[in-house]
Formats: sequence, C-alpha cells, structure tokens
Amino acid sequence: MSIVSERRPDAPGGAEAGNVPQVDLTAEAAAPGTREMVFTARDLHVSYGSHLAVADVTLDIAERDITAIIGPSGCGKSTLLRCFNRMNDFVPGARVEGEIRYHGEDLYGADVDAAEVRRRIGMVFQKPNPFPKSIFDNVAYGPRINRMKADLHEVVEEALTKAALWDEVKDKLKRSAFALSGGQQQRLCIARALAVRPDVLLMDEPCSALDPIATARI
Repeated sequence: MSIVSERRPDAPGGAEAGNVPQVDLTAEAAAPGTREMVFTARDLHVSYGSHLAVADVTLDIAERDITAIIGPSGCGKSTLLRCFNRMNDFVPGARVEGEIRYHGEDLYGADVDAAEVRRRIGMVFQKPNPFPKSIFDNVAYGPRINRMKADLHEVVEEALTKAALWDEVKDKLKRSAFALSGGQQQRLCIARALAVRPDVLLMDEPCSALDPIATARI
C-alpha cells in the first residue's frame, strides 16, 4: 500500500472548507534544499476496543513522495493508512491516540472538517467498489457534490486518462460500471479518486486481487 502526495497549483478551499490548512503554493515555499512535510505522525497508537492494532508509530511524509508501507498480513497497515484521512472515524470502537499533522495542522483537531479532509486526502481500497451508476457518473460524482468549477466532461476525461482507462471506455461512458472487468473497475475507482484532484492519494493494496496485466496498467 502506498501514500502518494503532490502539490497542486489549483487546490480548492477556503474558510468555508473548514479548518483544513491552506498550503502556500508559491515557488518560494519550495526553495531548493527544503521539503515540506505533508504528514507528520508522532507516537501514534490505534486501538479497537481493548485490542491495540498499531503502536508507537512516528514518521514524516514529504510532498511529492510515494511512500510504501510494507508488512505481513494483519500487522496494521490498513489501520495506519486509514488514520491519514480519518476513515477510522467510521469504525465502531476505533480509538486514535497520538498526533497526526497535515501540513502542520492537527488532523484530529476539534474544529477540523473531516469531510473536507477526505476530499483532500483520497483513498483507493483493495477491492474495486464502483457506484451503481454509469462509468461517467462514477467519475463525475465527486466533482458534482463538491461543486467544482470546471467542465465536467474535461474532468472525467482527465481522470480516466490518468488512470489509464480512457481509451478503453471513451465510447461507452453511459454503460454501467458493473459491466467493466475487475481491473477496469479498480482503475475506475482510481479515476474517481483523482477526479476531485486530491492533495494526497492513499492506496490500500489496489492491485492485490488483480491479474498481472491489470496490475501493470495501474
């Protein structure tokens, strides 16, 4: 599984987006020899009820990095990954202790908008989970609900191209996403995550259930 972070010049946001930090995107902010930390985790512990799943994690993740988290099955990789966009908030009994900062701001601060966090920090899961909608509407879903000020067709084409799926589906965008193969569905989910132009993309073993050809495409 991996964490992909990038700095974008068009990152939307503002005071109405909640207390998720606005990043200085000027050239001076990325002066030679300096690297801004996208995430910093300190003494992170995650428990499910009385079971301690992740213990004493401290790490830094810089901008424009691809960071891989490697370990045996059941060691807490997915649990750790979900901490970075607060997906563990949806897990009954989950408790996150310690500190995670996103561009210097406490990700679990009381005044942070968790929904805005998840818009900026996207996630792709192990198994494809397309919506029961058309291919086009799957990719367009995020931009629509976020009211992105961009041409929707251009956004969909851009996201599908980045996910290496556009050439395969450009003539059947109105078809159900469920008509796609497993590998195509996973690339569709990647395109859906990319469509909202996230600052960070979390990928939880997105190729674990796919064949080598689909894996190579992703």
